[in-house]
Amino acid sequence: MNRSMVDAIAAEAFSLLGTGRQTASFSPRYPDLDLPLAYKVASAVRGLREARGERVVGRKIGFTNRTIWDEYNVDAPIWGWIYASSVHEANDLTGGFPLSDLSEPRIEPEIVFGLCQTPKPGMDGSDLLGCVGWIAHGFEIVQSIFPGWVFTPADTVAAYGLHAAMLMGPRRTMGEDREEWFEALSTFEIDLLRDGELVDHGVARNVLDGPLHALKHLNDLLARDSSFPPLAAGEMVTTGTLTRALPIAGGQSWSTRLHGVDLSPISVRFC
Repeated sequence: MNRSMVDAIAAEAFSLLGTGRQTASFSPRYPDLDLPLAYKVASAVRGLREARGERVVGRKIGFTNRTIWDEYNVDAPIWGWIYASSVHEANDLTGGFPLSDLSEPRIEPEIVFGLCQTPKPGMDGSDLLGCVGWIAHGFEIVQSIFPGWVFTPADTVAAYGLHAAMLMGPRRTMGEDREEWFEALSTFEIDLLRDGELVDHGVARNVLDGPLHALKHLNDLLARDSSFPPLAAGEMVTTGTLTRALPIAGGQSWSTRLHGVDLSPISVRFC
């Protein structure tokens, strides 16, 4: 019964990709859907996407910002796959980023790590930083295929981890000053602006006490679950929103200001 349920949910979720359409949340319709089964759905959706030529390039960690857990009725992070087709360089989006194929999109300013070495199980944040080849700041665009953003954690895992796109800022190659990076990644602050007006402010510690802590959480989680491959060199990992996830619409321009970390701000217009 669970196999047929997994296949049915995966087929429905896959059919909604890139359409902007929504559906009723899965959990009320499939009472047996829990997080372990939802991750099996995510794997089935990955298989369908790869069958049509998409390529996995990393993972996203969601709900790392504990200040928004009550808003979304969650109590722990989730993770999902990132595909080459969903990653875009922000500086190349001269005509704007289109939203017409997304459902209730929202914006999340995040820190992104590019792994140059495969992390070992149990590594702490400092050790994990040694596995990072580059760091960037970017916007993850998330969406909900469930009207009104009403879902359970299992629903979000089945629905691609809510991931729609990653709009990347310039990558900073890691140098020898890793101690400075470690300190900055625990203490920096960020302003989120819409059309030049400040709409939210975030701090590094919002993300499980810092983006490196979010990376450690995922590394530890995967080490305990042999159902999925561990993190590996060459992957990118997005670490979760530093502010609230705010609704976006065509015609708006969104930008950031970063304080206390040597990363470039980012600016994107939506159409």
